[in-house]
Parts: sequence; structure tokens; C-alpha cells
Amino acid sequence: MEAITEAPAARASRHKPAITAPDARRLSDIPATDEERLPVPIGEMSRVLGGGLVPGSVTLLGGEPGIGKSTLLTQLAGAMAASLGCVLYVSGEESLRQLSMRTRRLGMDGANDSLYLLAETNLERIFAAVDQLDPALLIIDSIQTAHSEALNSAPGMVGQIRECASQLQQRAKAGALSVLLVGHVTKEGSIAGPRVLEHIVDTVLYLEGDPFQTFRLLRSVKNRFGATSEVGVFEMSATGLVEVANPSEAFLQERAANAPGSAIAVLLEGTRPLLVELQALTSRSTFSYPRRTPNGLDLNRLLMLCAVLSVRAGLPLHEQDVFVNVVGGLRIREPASDLATALALASSLRDRPLPSDVVCIGELGLSGELRSVGQLDARLQEAAQVGFRRAIVPRRRRGNPAPAGLQLEEARDLRGALQAAGLAE
Repeated sequence: MEAITEAPAARASRHKPAITAPDARRLSDIPATDEERLPVPIGEMSRVLGGGLVPGSVTLLGGEPGIGKSTLLTQLAGAMAASLGCVLYVSGEESLRQLSMRTRRLGMDGANDSLYLLAETNLERIFAAVDQLDPALLIIDSIQTAHSEALNSAPGMVGQIRECASQLQQRAKAGALSVLLVGHVTKEGSIAGPRVLEHIVDTVLYLEGDPFQTFRLLRSVKNRFGATSEVGVFEMSATGLVEVANPSEAFLQERAANAPGSAIAVLLEGTRPLLVELQALTSRSTFSYPRRTPNGLDLNRLLMLCAVLSVRAGLPLHEQDVFVNVVGGLRIREPASDLATALALASSLRDRPLPSDVVCIGELGLSGELRSVGQLDARLQEAAQVGFRRAIVPRRRRGNPAPAGLQLEEARDLRGALQAAGLAE
């Protein structure tokens, strides 16, 4: 039997049409004008986006089930339809009747003629509706339910998600259509589907928070048109998500004064300083391996702080069960909260409260030294505005004077910080 051989690629390429070179332009020939943004009536979301939505951009919003993604985008759709013009909200998970029920629960005007609702999962039919309505904003809830006829796979498969996202990106870039996508997350907390989905879009937002708490944080982790790591703060209410104008006061409004095991940290979320309360509880362990239970704090960070407190400050945490909680359902990522966590643990173990007018700012090293943190002046300014009168901070070589009414207690190491807080033996 004669073997079947494949024709050489070079022979097949002889009949290919000539490729026209693309029109590349010099950088100096391209006008350096800022892209005009679509104003977003929700101030906290506008802050995270960098001042508004860029026409032709694709934004991805992720978050755990029930965290409020659809609620936030429904409110955004109603607000932008009232101020901007035609907005198309496409849902692949709810019927039109269910969408209408949600809008009325959120107190939205049912007579808004610029907001259009569509229950559809077929991408080609969605594009047909876009051609008919010509909206300025397209919201798809969610990208995992959309499917294209170009592929035979089921919705939610990796190929379908990639194909639908790519077609939406091409459609947005071809005109002035802004697209907002909702993405489900996995149990690890990342957006479900291929990682390339986050590379295709221009902006990636995460809505975070404890489902059993009222506060929600809208965080930007990627933004081609603005700063990353910006945060907007919302509070869940019966009528939807409400903007929190002063998050620091909101997080501290239920704080119990003169309670052992409580300390105030000043975090930096993007460019915004936030004051949060850390609570710690220590109790004598009945197990051979004491428990370490953090809520809102990284477990490995807590283990390190317990070891430093035991070795460098002589606190017998090796025989204590340790529980640490970040009030408000927040999740702390930066090490500037180390000092507040350590002092809260010492306060609980000594059963002595920290002064109610003191904040704690600093990173703790393995040798027990206190290290400086970024944007210390902005953190101190926020603490002074909220009403605090003292701040325990790392010793500074240079820096601006403390804000009016705020006294600085500088410490070189953990023992000095304990002494300044009145927790030393």
C-alpha cells in the first residue's frame, strides 16, 4: 500500500496572496489626548474605575455568590440610563420578570425608558440586540452563561468563555461600546474560567466582603486606564448597596472602649487610609498544639507574630489558644497591621486594655524590630481626622511633623511598643 505523504508547506505557500504591511505610525504623530470617560453616578465605583468608564473598554467584575455583584450592576445600569442614555442589561440567569422584581426592590423607577432588559445567553442574538438599540453600555450577567454558535461546546466551558470574551472585546474596540461582564469565582477566590479572561479585559474588579457582614469592598486589581488597588466601600441595605462616605468612622462605630484585646490599625487600600479594629482573644489551651484561628488575617502571618511575641517579648503564647478577628468582615493583606495585631494579643494576654485614643502602625520583623510603612503621613492624617490623639509608630529618621492634635510615640522594637502602650511587665 502506497504511503500517504503531506505536501511540503513551502509548496503550498507559493499560491498565498501577498500580505499588505500594516500602517504603523510614529509615536510623535499620535495626538496625546486623554480618553473621554463616561461619568459613573456611583461615586465609590467611579473612584475605583479611575474617574469613569472608558468608551470601548471591557470591565470584568468578580465576586463570591451572593456578595452583591448583580445588585451593584443593576443600580449602575439604572443610574447610567437616567444620566447617559440607552443601557442594555443582559441576564443569562434570570427571567425578565425576576429582573423587574429586583429593580423595584432596589427602588428604581420602572418608567426609565432608557434601560433595556434582555434574558438571553446566545451571543449572536445579544449582538443583534446591540445593533438594534445601539447602547452606550452593555452589561452581561454572567460571562459563564453566554455561548457562541462558532463553537459546539456547552456554556461555561473554557473555549466558550474565551471565545465570547474575545468577541465582546472586538465589538467594544470597534466602536464606543463599553462592556461590563460578571464573572463567577472558584472556591479559591479566582475568577472561574481560563486565566486569559483577565488578560483579555481592560479592567478587573473584585467585590469582596463577608456575606454575613454589611460592608462590601470593591477592589481594582487591574486597570489599563487608571491606578490599581483602589478600593470603594459600600454597605448592603434593604434597598441595595449604599456608598460609605467615611469608612473609618463606619468601621469603628460599634467599638467598645477600654476593652482588652482591641487595637486600631491604619491600613492603606489603594490611596485611601482606613482605620479598622483588630480584636484578639487568648485562652489557656487544653490541647498539646494550641489553636491559631484568624478571621480576616493570613494564618501564616499570625503564626509569625505569635512566635515573635513569644521569643522577643517573652509572652507565653505557646500555651495559649489564639483567636484574631478583623471587625467588619475586612481582609487584611498588608503588614502595616502587624503592630496592632501584636498589641491586641498582648492586651488580651495581660487583660489590660490599650488606651482608647491610640492607633498602632508598623511592620514587625523577626528580630522584634519595628519597620516603617508606606504613606505614613497619610495614615496619621486620617487617624487625626477621626479623633485619635496618640499613635505608636516605628522610629523615624526623618519625616513631616505630626498632624495637629496627634502625639507620636516612636519605638524601635516590640518591647518599646509594649512600653508605650502600657502593656510591659
